[in-house]
Amino acid sequence: MSEASLIPLREMLKRRGNREPLQHILGTVEFYMRDFYTDSRALIPRPETEELCEIVLKQLRPVAPPKILDMGTGSGVIGITLALEFGAQSQVDCVDVSAEALELTLKNITSNGAENCTHKQSDLFDTLDSKYDLIVANLPYVPELDRSSLATELTYDPDLALYSGDDGLDIIREFIQKCPSNLEIGGIIALEIGIHQNTEVEKLLEDTGFTDIKTYPDLSGIYRFPAARWVGN
Repeated sequence: MSEASLIPLREMLKRRGNREPLQHILGTVEFYMRDFYTDSRALIPRPETEELCEIVLKQLRPVAPPKILDMGTGSGVIGITLALEFGAQSQVDCVDVSAEALELTLKNITSNGAENCTHKQSDLFDTLDSKYDLIVANLPYVPELDRSSLATELTYDPDLALYSGDDGLDIIREFIQKCPSNLEIGGIIALEIGIHQNTEVEKLLEDTGFTDIKTYPDLSGIYRFPAARWVGN
């Protein structure tokens, strides 16, 4: 290889040596057989989140729901994937509190041609006035107490996308409590959560009035994806 070709490779190796994630160095990540832009503005999409999309598409809603919300969208991978897989029958709102993350969302909406996908800024449901047939969320769930034990690579992700109180469930609690006002009767919610959080999240769903509560395991057998239905009070 020529010296001109080696210079950028050396810089990339130096960045990786500092434990910067490979996805940030390359600037893209593959998710559900599509390419998405990724950088420090949002959480790097993980393989487990592809499993969440698979559960939604194959088990929870095999028929396209008219209105979908991707809450805490980050780079937009969940919402865009559902928009493209369900097709024009569905309208997807990608929502995040972070304006910087939504810049990345818009870039990915455009690059993937997801014309049935919009992006909106909101602190959970504060600025939303729609009811949805399906709400999917990969919200922050890392306990603040675990901060010092995490891999160095995670320090390149925004804190806003990772941490949520001492037990990691502060935002998820608020989200679940507010969901019923934004769901159509018969609407479904599906979440991604952390290890050992399923029992508490299932109780939160039950106490809020959800039915058909079930947590699906990931490929490692960790119960990571709670889903439930809202049938009204």
